[in-house]
Amino acid sequence: MPWLSVLHGHESGRGVVMPDASDELIELAASCTHDPLKWARLAYDWGVGELAAVDGPRQWQAEVMGDIASHLRNPETRFMPLMLSVASGHGIGKSACIGMIINWAMSTCEDCKVIVTANTDTQLRTKTSPEIGKWARLSITSQWFNPQSASVASLDPEHSKTWRCDMVPWSEHNTEAFAGLHNQGKRIVLIFDEASAIADKVWEVAEGALTDENTEIIWLAFGNPTRNTGRFRECFRRYKHRWHGRQIDSRTVEGTNKAQIQKWIDDYGEDSDFVKVRVRGLFPSMSSRQFIGEEDVSAAYGRGLRRDQYEFAPKIITVDPAWEGDDEFVIGLRQGLVFTILKTMPKNDNDLVAASIIADLEDRHQADAVFVDAGYGTGIVSAGEGMGRSWTLVWFASASNDPGCLNKRAEMWKLARDWLRAGGCLPEDPTLRDELQSPETVPRMDGKIQIEAKKDMKARGIPSPNRADSLILSFAYPVSKRAPIDAHRTKRSRADYDPYA
Repeated sequence: MPWLSVLHGHESGRGVVMPDASDELIELAASCTHDPLKWARLAYDWGVGELAAVDGPRQWQAEVMGDIASHLRNPETRFMPLMLSVASGHGIGKSACIGMIINWAMSTCEDCKVIVTANTDTQLRTKTSPEIGKWARLSITSQWFNPQSASVASLDPEHSKTWRCDMVPWSEHNTEAFAGLHNQGKRIVLIFDEASAIADKVWEVAEGALTDENTEIIWLAFGNPTRNTGRFRECFRRYKHRWHGRQIDSRTVEGTNKAQIQKWIDDYGEDSDFVKVRVRGLFPSMSSRQFIGEEDVSAAYGRGLRRDQYEFAPKIITVDPAWEGDDEFVIGLRQGLVFTILKTMPKNDNDLVAASIIADLEDRHQADAVFVDAGYGTGIVSAGEGMGRSWTLVWFASASNDPGCLNKRAEMWKLARDWLRAGGCLPEDPTLRDELQSPETVPRMDGKIQIEAKKDMKARGIPSPNRADSLILSFAYPVSKRAPIDAHRTKRSRADYDPYA
């Protein structure tokens, strides 16, 4: 019989009535401080009332709780941050898992601090928060806490501000809640719900804040893998050595609607992105509005060519100046099917210094053209003219030579995509790989290709794709090879050439 019945004064399975529920409850909580699964099994009246249809946590939930227990029980890992990521299909019970873990964390550690955020305020208020409140209310420790719409706090007035869970909408412009994640010597739990759509900036701030020594730190990220870019995706790729990742197929989980799942598979196919995301817990090959897909980028990533396969082509240096303080200043070089990043540096407002660096690289590589993003590059080009250089400003918003593209920016992105598919070679640069997949298309009635603006990318939490733009810029205009003597002082020829040669 569950502990809840015991503590309500009923006989236990051992035929004993607990004489002092308070003491017994404290003892139970202490015994579960490093065992969320044991707590989940004993703290709820499974098979009764709201839980009548279930007899305990689902298998995948038990496994996640087991991961937490293994980490906390090991003296070598206990005070190291535990980072768990769960990508799943629909209907697996992730909100319930979140609710049970939060109740365990707060019930078994005095002054535990929990922060929960989600992809949208609506998700947080209407789905995540009610589920957290439900599992707090159903728990054997329901009398300890006060669940509200945006918090769960200790009923002890002396601990109400230190022993609590807060549900905080994320904002890349207001990250104080995540920057203040400190609870020295006790326990911190940070939960990201529907993590695919949480801005990279929030991830970065949260990661930098989880630094307390001798503190139990648990960071859980849950979500449907809707986007194949961003920090949630990188939990399973670039940062998989830091994150303990689980990808859960809805078909393997008790209680999911198997008939509906089969309809999806029949309609869309096992390997469709729809089924990958909503059923299999896998990231899509390409999101619905994504312009360049992972398949094209992955094929080019780290690909190599012999020198004779590209050295005949013109060399194009590209310059993408930083727009804002946290953006990169990037200088790239493309020769035929090979692209490299020559230099990255922080935002530099000294046009003379920037022009000197570019001129040096132009001479060193004997470049045939230098293309500079006009957005913040006009001063750099003017400084270059003072040095006798003839560099070309590229206006992203200017007219396109391709009638199927809205502007020059869309035209360049389209040419870059074609270049990738034609055998383009990318350096092993994870940032560049992600940036090439980041921009989405903007739907238009006339069918023309429009790539979302940088400011719109930042609004949805995506950093400015400066490294990607350094590749994109190389497709601004046709270039021909120049004469080797003093060529940097001559105007560039715009004769047609094959950009993929």
